[in-house]
Amino acid sequence: MQGETAERILDTANALLIDRGYSAFSYADIAETVKIRKASIHHHFPTKAGLVVAVLRRHRSRISDAMKALDTHTENPLVRIRNYFRFWEGCIEDSSLSFCIGALLGAEMPSLPEEVQTEVRLHFSMLTEWFERTLKAGSRARTVHLQSTVATEAQLLIAVLHGAMLSARATSNSDIFRSLAQTALSRISATKS
Repeated sequence: MQGETAERILDTANALLIDRGYSAFSYADIAETVKIRKASIHHHFPTKAGLVVAVLRRHRSRISDAMKALDTHTENPLVRIRNYFRFWEGCIEDSSLSFCIGALLGAEMPSLPEEVQTEVRLHFSMLTEWFERTLKAGSRARTVHLQSTVATEAQLLIAVLHGAMLSARATSNSDIFRSLAQTALSRISATKS
């Protein structure tokens, strides 16, 4: 699977998924964009489900690496969460990544093949674990004020993150994402401004 062609296929599939969703793109769409034959795509990714699993794994790996960098380089847990939201804010503003592929496919769960559903669940598990761990650290450091259980607060932040992406996309207004993120973060900040 490694190589420049496989990466171009993954990049194109990722963009088509964000633009159209799982059911509305085909190998023909990828072949046209990448300028290769469909047989070449099948060589790297024999099935569409396998291709989407590879897209999700790569996305989850990149998000995981970013979270590890936040954990390593940002001492304050509230600032870690704020920076995670800011990452997505920047992606939405510059249109480099207008939606989390895991969240997008989460909305399509009932119609997805089982192996894709499994990867989506793994994505949400990774997000949940990081938010829970970071909120606990913030509570211990007294930078985060939990208004509910850690599990509930983590799910609320994930819901705000993805809901804000959806609202920004539906309205073509990235300010909505910023406003919702700031409100959610203000809610848990131990030092109210």
